[in-house]
Parts: sequence; C-alpha cells; structure tokens
Amino acid sequence: MKITTVGLDIAKNVFQVHAIDEHERVVIRKKLRRSEVLPFFSKIDRCVVGIEACGTAHYWARAIELLGHDVKLLPASYVKPYVKRSKNDAADAEAICEAVTRPTMRFVPIKTTDQQSVLMLHRTRDLLVRQRTMIVNALRGHLAEYGLVVGKGIENLQRLINLVETENSGLPRIARQALSTLVAQVSELQRRVRALEQEILTWHRDSAASQRLATIPGIGPITATAMVASLGDAAQFRSGRRLAAWLGLVPRQNSSGGKERLGRISKQGDMYIRRLLVLGATSVIRVARGRTTPLSNWINQLLARRPPRLVSVALANKLARVAWVVLSRGQAYAIAA
Repeated sequence: MKITTVGLDIAKNVFQVHAIDEHERVVIRKKLRRSEVLPFFSKIDRCVVGIEACGTAHYWARAIELLGHDVKLLPASYVKPYVKRSKNDAADAEAICEAVTRPTMRFVPIKTTDQQSVLMLHRTRDLLVRQRTMIVNALRGHLAEYGLVVGKGIENLQRLINLVETENSGLPRIARQALSTLVAQVSELQRRVRALEQEILTWHRDSAASQRLATIPGIGPITATAMVASLGDAAQFRSGRRLAAWLGLVPRQNSSGGKERLGRISKQGDMYIRRLLVLGATSVIRVARGRTTPLSNWINQLLARRPPRLVSVALANKLARVAWVVLSRGQAYAIAA
C-alpha cells in the first residue's frame, strides 16, 4: 500500500484523513486527534497533502512539509464543488483529496512565520483603528447632543478632546466624566496604533521589496508591507492582471453564448489589501487635477467620463498591475515604468 495523496480536514482537536493510492483507491479514512497528526505523517512515505486554506492551515502546512511531504493549500471555495451531498468532516477530507489532484487547481502559497507576523501587525492595527473610529464617532454623537459639533475626520480628534477637557464648554459634570473615559480610551488607542505603525515601518525599512513598492504613487509603507507579506513571491502570478484578479479588482463576468457581460468588480481575494489600494488610489486622484504627468493625464481623462469612485477602483487595478511589474523585475517604479 503506497499512499500518493492525502486530504486533511483540519479543526481544533479532531482531524479527518482521507488517503488514496496510485490507483485512486481509498486506503485510509480515519479521524485523528490533534496530537496524532504529525506522528501519522511521519510514518508514511512522501506524498501530496491537500489542506483547505483556513485558520491554522499555514502552521500545519509548514509542520507537515518539514516531514518531507508536498503540501498544497486550497481555497475553500474551490473545494466546495467536490463535496458530495451532506457536509461532514469525512466528506470534506474526501473533497480536498479529490480537488488537490485536479491539474488546473490553483493553490494558496504557504506563508512563512515572518509573513504571518507582519500580517498580524496589520490585522491588529486595523482592529485598533476600527475601535478608534467607533469611539470617535461616539464622542462626536454625544457632544452633538449639547450643540458641540466639529468637522468629520480623524484630524479633528483633538478638537473633540479639547471640548471634553475644557471647563467652559457647557458640558454638565456627569457628561464630562462619562466622555473623559472615552477620551482616555481613544488616547490609549492612538498610542498603540502609533507603536504598531512604527513596527511596520521598521520592517518596511528592512525589506527591499517593500521599499520598491513604496515608490509607486498611492502605495506607502502600510500598503507595501501588507502586499509583500501577503504575496510573497510575485512569480506565482503569470501577469499583473492575475494579481489584480486575485485581489478582486477585475469585473465579475456573466458571459454566455458569445456575449460578454461585465459587471462590478468581483471583490474576491484579500479585502484588506484591496481596501488599501483603493484608498491609496483615491489619494492620488485628489492631487492629479492640474498635473501633467502621464498618470495624472490618464486619471483626468477617465474622470471626464466616469464617476470618481469608479476611477478610484480603476486606478487601484492599475496600481496592482504596476506592483506586480515592480516585484517581478526587482526595480523601483521610476525605472520599471
């Protein structure tokens, strides 16, 4: 009995294994406890191991690779069509085993511990920024109840804080005491966000690829480090359009009978990087008016025919393609362009 392919359905404690031989006959179908997974793979010969890309998948992929196996991570949406009837762990493991053998299947690159660490910085920062936004909105709403209104935007945060801390602002004592708690919390969040951004900037300065990406208009250290940590090797994409499609920045197709129907962007892939690229593109558009650079001319011509938000998405698509060129050639934007 020689195992050639294994489908592994991972979970917190109970894992399911589905293994086949060179004749695609099922040879193993069993459950494993968490502590039994690595001993099981250490006892079998080298084979292809398919794992659905989900929580803890990259850890298990690295651990099983160290045992000499060829590990493939599959997007969950690509495994689903192979599930037969009822969904359970055994059916999922069988579907993974079937999907990983398909010649046209696309796989998720296995992230290193360094990549995951940087992405954890980004996810933590993103969470804290969202919490900060919630508190700032709460401050703005509470102060408006007393006729104290300031402009929107994080740049007006200090004005909100000053209204709470000023004695003659007209706030009752109890209201000021309640809002002081929010001010203290948002100040602490500000400090922690800056500390995380400093860590990200330090990693950015040590990464040549990230520094090259930051030469592209609309891409700063935050977006550059997130892209480098998420993409890894740009060679996994055959073209810039493949990268843009991976980020969900290409139109969704509903074509049939020789008629092409293109809709809104697919919004597949990494939502975080897509959002950063769109925000960066929006900032580029704001300063494009009145300039005569090739990129500004392209933006202004598109603005004359399309709404600004659509132009932002179109420019984000272009930035993703340029980023692929910069990473693939190993050159800065000015040279690559």
